[in-house]
Amino acid sequence: MSVHDELTSVQRCLDDLFRSLGRLEQHLGGDGLEMRRVRADADHLRESVALLRDAAPGFEQPRRPELVTIPDTPYDRTLWTDSDDEGLGARDRHAP
Repeated sequence: MSVHDELTSVQRCLDDLFRSLGRLEQHLGGDGLEMRRVRADADHLRESVALLRDAAPGFEQPRRPELVTIPDTPYDRTLWTDSDDEGLGARDRHAP
């Protein structure tokens, strides 16, 4: 397995751990010292995995594509002065 796959697997396990801890807190309550300690330890694990992910060689977060703003104003008609209409050809010529 690659480092990326291993880190993804660890992240999935941590997500499962947090879901299980949430269910335990509902049954046992989150006020006890033991539950708070387990929650703090799980938070530390999540932070440590995030640090590992940042330090892993070749591991990059998915990047969002750069957004391009398209203006609402009409285009300048001179841009199409000598252009062909797609499928129709030039204005001064006839189709075969």
